[in-house]
Amino acid sequence: MTLGEAASLAEIVVPENLNREKGWIGLLLEKILGASAGSRPEPDFPQLGIELKSLPIDRFGKPLETTFVCVAPLTGLVGASWQNSHIKNKLSRVLWVPVISERNIAIADRIICQPFIWSPSIEEDHLLALDWQELTDMIVLGEVEKINGKHGQILQLRPKAANSRAKTQAFDHKGQPFQTLPRGFYIKTSFTQGLLKQYLSGS
Repeated sequence: MTLGEAASLAEIVVPENLNREKGWIGLLLEKILGASAGSRPEPDFPQLGIELKSLPIDRFGKPLETTFVCVAPLTGLVGASWQNSHIKNKLSRVLWVPVISERNIAIADRIICQPFIWSPSIEEDHLLALDWQELTDMIVLGEVEKINGKHGQILQLRPKAANSRAKTQAFDHKGQPFQTLPRGFYIKTSFTQGLLKQYLSGS
């Protein structure tokens, strides 16, 4: 099914571009599938414990971008652990919906592909926990400005803001508060590429 066909079923107008509506595809899928969490800090389908993630891919099945998971807290992390973290809750069970989304394809003509449900294996959960701990330790130690895409095997921490004027509080290495861009946890394309290969090609 194309996004245009899905939008017609949901009685939603397809935007001309996604520059100002980057989350439109995800919102369309949420409406079609009946997700109810909205912006609350819980999985999109609370009764099922399932998070919905659209995954833009090219026609060869290669992810086109990293996947946003949730906003990363930059304060109040004393006593936090991977087990009680919001991101672990989000990633405990995920419905991935690949969408062929190459830029030269009109939004209405982009194709929704075979979805699949994934939960982290013991090894994947361990790697996610290591990434979360590394990134969280850097935030706590006042090194949030030093974090870049090289940190983390599966997760990365990146600025997540509508514009450069959006600021939030963090602490520097001396424990002094300062204003910085909000950050978000993202899943690297190398990992989602592996998931696509595993679930869709059976290898």
